[in-house]
Amino acid sequence: MTAPARPGGQDAQDGSPQPADSRPPAPAAADERLVHRPLAVRLLRRPELGAVVGALALFVFFALVADSFLRPSSLSTVLYFSSTLGIMAVPVALLMIGGEFDLSTGVMVTSSALASSMFSYQMTANTWVGVGVSLLVTLAIGLFNGVMLTRTGLPSFIITLGTFLMLTGLNLGLTKLISDKVTTKSISDMEGFDSAKAVFASTLTLGGVDLQITIVWWLLLVAAATWILLRTRVGNWIFAVGGGVDAARAVGVPVARTKIGLYLGVAFAAWISGQHLLFNYDAVQSGEGVGNELIYIAAAVIGGCLLTGGYGSAVGAAVGALIFGMANKGIIYAQWDPDWFKFFLGAMLLLATLLNAWIRKRAEATR
Repeated sequence: MTAPARPGGQDAQDGSPQPADSRPPAPAAADERLVHRPLAVRLLRRPELGAVVGALALFVFFALVADSFLRPSSLSTVLYFSSTLGIMAVPVALLMIGGEFDLSTGVMVTSSALASSMFSYQMTANTWVGVGVSLLVTLAIGLFNGVMLTRTGLPSFIITLGTFLMLTGLNLGLTKLISDKVTTKSISDMEGFDSAKAVFASTLTLGGVDLQITIVWWLLLVAAATWILLRTRVGNWIFAVGGGVDAARAVGVPVARTKIGLYLGVAFAAWISGQHLLFNYDAVQSGEGVGNELIYIAAAVIGGCLLTGGYGSAVGAAVGALIFGMANKGIIYAQWDPDWFKFFLGAMLLLATLLNAWIRKRAEATR
């Protein structure tokens, strides 16, 4: 049987040159990235659209029902509360886009603060030494989560739940063992405290309004995470591993390194939050942080991240944290019973998830 000749190349059997195919080439498919789409269609494809609409609706609502909500001092308080959540919600969102969870984030923040405080106090060292040791300890926790995930193949839910329980026990046990109480000693009179407080827990005055420096940390993390997701190769890797690990590995994405890096990013943000917790109050309660991990995840989901991975944005997670901040403080400014706060949060979470699902379907229908 004679093999067919290849157009414009060599005969598969005797190697003789063959004439090029005279037929006109088929038109190349249009590059999807170069297709111009209306602004409305592009907005519908943004994962944070539902959260932005929800945030605007919540802002207008509390502006109408709470007289003090629009005061500069009130808005500053809302932004501060939102930033303490948003610093963690942003890296948690990236981790969820990468297809994983971390249930140890809330306790990890407290562990970071405890490590910094107890090392500085027990070693009578400059507080910056404690801050550095705390960074290493917190990154080690993130590395442990990432390595355990990639080496064992266990679900991240199980691994980080185990880390959550271990850290909860360590926080309480070590604090009572060293301090004989559930609260660390005050380090406000130690060397380096004032400069560390300026970095992690100071107040800036802008236009006559006091703003906590955590807002600056929050915005910096959002900008860095957005740049990584949209402008770097690592961002493509994060979306790829969240969309499908096997497919990502097949095209050469370093799946293990990407996931370990995401856990290290979460640990770095936990270190920032932990240092703010310590230097804002001088001492740390060992039982703090339990339950906050669910709020970080909820903020990311409200911001448009899918629980199944592969979809979401850092801006959306930041807006999700802002929604939490407005709801939390808006209820207080409206003088409502705060006992209903968790009910409103649960309702918002469900509504946001349904809205995001609807928007995603509409976006897919416009393709």
